[in-house]
Amino acid sequence: MSQPQISYEFFPPHTLAGKAKLIETATALKITNPAYFSVTYGAGGSTRTRTFETVVGLMEKGMTTAPHLSWGDDSESSILSLIEKYRQLGVTRIVALRGDPPSGISSVVRIRRAQSLVNLIRQHFGDTFIIHVAAYPETHPDALSPDDDIRFLREKIESGADTCITQYFFNADSYFYFMDRCRSHGIETPIVPGIMPITNYEGLVRFSDGCGADLPRWIRTRLAHLANQPGELLEFGIEVVTNLCERLLSGGAPGIHFYTLNKPHASVRIAQNLGLG
Repeated sequence: MSQPQISYEFFPPHTLAGKAKLIETATALKITNPAYFSVTYGAGGSTRTRTFETVVGLMEKGMTTAPHLSWGDDSESSILSLIEKYRQLGVTRIVALRGDPPSGISSVVRIRRAQSLVNLIRQHFGDTFIIHVAAYPETHPDALSPDDDIRFLREKIESGADTCITQYFFNADSYFYFMDRCRSHGIETPIVPGIMPITNYEGLVRFSDGCGADLPRWIRTRLAHLANQPGELLEFGIEVVTNLCERLLSGGAPGIHFYTLNKPHASVRIAQNLGLG
């Protein structure tokens, strides 16, 4: 059995100090030998420039980097131009997402779904890039039904996606049930669990409520109790997420993708607990 792959997600910093700090974070995470780092892309391309600059900075340090990309309200020509810049930079991976339009822009735009973006990349760049797409074990908040959600996932894969990264979750059973359903729909593509390290209480609750990720009551209650004890909260979070990842990997997950929030400590500890760093 091959060694599970590990990868990490960053968001593009706003400031020069943030950029320098991110390089330090990536360097700290590099000791775990990740397959790649990914960099998010704001709603409607709102972080387009900062995402590109962050990718350039990481690539210049010799770090394999996968930019996130979505349609928003961009034209096909502007998307193709950006992808060509990434190709010239030496990028070999892209995370293709549906994304959201910028605030104040109608949700009705010419092309929205990630499937269309995957099609565009394959049509113009062939197999230049490994294409990652999103998957939702607990069902996308906008999906009409779980079956509808899986249908969209299958369409992305049939359009040329190579692998999937899930929204984060804290219940391993949701992943295994989702995998069973995907297999029953003929999806054999690797689906990598996306995992959020637990490092604070209020931010995690707000983020989970916003994206539809279920935060189990027993975790939520314990975090609330430890909200003013950051050291104990961090240790509890590392234990919980390590146990979750161990169960996922032992159950056949092909790797782990960490949503780092640009902080290295918890992710490094968990990766090392798993024997991946």
